[in-house]
Amino acid sequence: MSQMSLNKEMNIEVRVLLIAKGNDEPVTGDEYSVRLFDKDIFNDDFLGESSLNEDGRAKFIITEKDFAGFAKLDEKPDFYFVVYKNKKPIFKSRVMKNLDLTNFEEFRMREGEVVDLGTFLIDA
Repeated sequence: MSQMSLNKEMNIEVRVLLIAKGNDEPVTGDEYSVRLFDKDIFNDDFLGESSLNEDGRAKFIITEKDFAGFAKLDEKPDFYFVVYKNKKPIFKSRVMKNLDLTNFEEFRMREGEVVDLGTFLIDA
């Protein structure tokens, strides 16, 4: 969380942009969904599922407690996501280990933190 955050339970918006290999167009359509996870030693935390907008962007709204847990043992998440087409996995990102959210977040008043995981080329 940034120094600007007044509330540790403030929303964190996590974004991912998906581009189709070959035609460089955004991946869109009702047949696609994206699930976000936090990698853990025993059981990965499912953080949410998103459809893709017309720009090929998936968006997840979470809070720090979704990945840090009750005991706050995991303050730096290990995010990865899986892209599904017609409910079948077609792409799994690498695990982005120990993400220091303060390095690439953006703060928006009344909205919370924004974390952009980047743009990914996938076989759509």
